[in-house]
Amino acid sequence: MICTVTTSTIAIVTSAALAGSVVLTGILVLLALLAGRELSCAAGGGRFRKLGQVLDIGILPLTMAFMLVVLVGVTKILR
Repeated sequence: MICTVTTSTIAIVTSAALAGSVVLTGILVLLALLAGRELSCAAGGGRFRKLGQVLDIGILPLTMAFMLVVLVGVTKILR
């Protein structure tokens, strides 16, 4: 069952049309998390500071994925 789900997921993500929308969705989520973190840090207070730390959990992997997308795009342009 897990093998079937994994195979289906890989087939869907490798589709060129869907890959662009997945990348766009990831970038929009990253922007929303970054904006939320900045707003929570600017608000001050213990609860908002904790919210900023929680948002960091999602920001780090999305930032790495964004850097990977940019790197792939730059290598396509340079070829």
